[in-house]
Amino acid sequence: MSDFYLGMDFGTSGARALVIDESLGIVYQKKVNPVNYSAPHHWQEVLFSLLNDIPLMIKQHLGAIAINGTSSTMILCDQWGNPLDSPLWYNDNRGQIYLDELRHFVPKNHLVLSATSSLSKVYWWYKKGLTNNAKYVLNQADWLGFLLHNQLGISDYHNILKLGYDVENLIYPNWLQNLPFFDLFPQVKSPGEVVDLISPNIAKNYQINPQCVVKTGTTDSIGAFIASGASQAGIGVTSLGSTLVIKLLSTTKIDHFPSGIYSHRFGDLWLVGGASNSGGAVLKYYFSDQELQELSLQINPSQFTNFNYYPLLKKGERFPINDVNLEPKLTPKPDNKVLFLQGLLEGIADIENRGYQLLETMGATPVTQVYTAGGGAKNAVWTTIRQGKLKLPIMTAHQTESAYGGALLALGR
Repeated sequence: MSDFYLGMDFGTSGARALVIDESLGIVYQKKVNPVNYSAPHHWQEVLFSLLNDIPLMIKQHLGAIAINGTSSTMILCDQWGNPLDSPLWYNDNRGQIYLDELRHFVPKNHLVLSATSSLSKVYWWYKKGLTNNAKYVLNQADWLGFLLHNQLGISDYHNILKLGYDVENLIYPNWLQNLPFFDLFPQVKSPGEVVDLISPNIAKNYQINPQCVVKTGTTDSIGAFIASGASQAGIGVTSLGSTLVIKLLSTTKIDHFPSGIYSHRFGDLWLVGGASNSGGAVLKYYFSDQELQELSLQINPSQFTNFNYYPLLKKGERFPINDVNLEPKLTPKPDNKVLFLQGLLEGIADIENRGYQLLETMGATPVTQVYTAGGGAKNAVWTTIRQGKLKLPIMTAHQTESAYGGALLALGR
């Protein structure tokens, strides 16, 4: 009898295991903030530590597991799955030195023509000669899944998007197949698709139900979107974390690299959106957590400052303006801390509003309501400011953890 479903998320700040039952209730969760998170052997240690700590009764009735990882964090492996080099993290931009070469064969304005794309990272390995002895290139989630089911070379169409996979036709395009290292690319399944039973050794070592299946997962940000429960076109999810990420369910696929917009397949719909460099990291640069809480309560959200800030920590923006040279705008800066914080909150809300308007202008389904995830969702004053800017109903997502989205994938929702 299988009563429980495990989602695991390996994000930028740590790893989490979360178990739900068939009624979607959370029965167990644990988070670990690992040291030296950029090393695969530490990912493995954390993965097994999280499995080990799940109560025995739950493990003996686990029906399925799905793992989410950071998008575009890549690993180069040999035929046994051993990493041949340090992983290239999601924000690693060393591939930028080869972007001009990539433009010779990649279609104009394609998503992968970015310094941090998965393809740029693999091309960097290729140019350094590191792919010669390799057998697989894998995403973080792919490799972690392999540790549980022992099947190498399996990915999902969410994690594989930034490698150049055609998610509309569910194939690798011809221009990608012609590359000299294409044989390293993984087989692609749908997110939440069964890969195999959990390996007998893992089942035995951690006392897990041997009939438990391991499924493909998704990216950490899409896991959070799934957790929100949004399922209809026109519903957006804004994640207010260190950065501002917006995703909108649309009947229309939108890809516009100059604006930093791209689409993930999401069942019969498209998950359209982009990520700004603005967000909570800017707030925490100027204010402590306590100050943010106390000063927010002194803001009058019905009276805008109209400072028209564009809050960035340094120059460079991805979305809704894709400009590596865009300068922050943080003037005029008042002596009053309350007004300065309000101006920052308004500025980030303006970016959010501009993002949703841009998606609609590009042909996406118009946004009708917004769920909020991330730490910023807890700031009621910020929510009021955002409602004034977006002129839309804004609600806090009931569940915001990416691992919860992974558990839903494991369950088959």
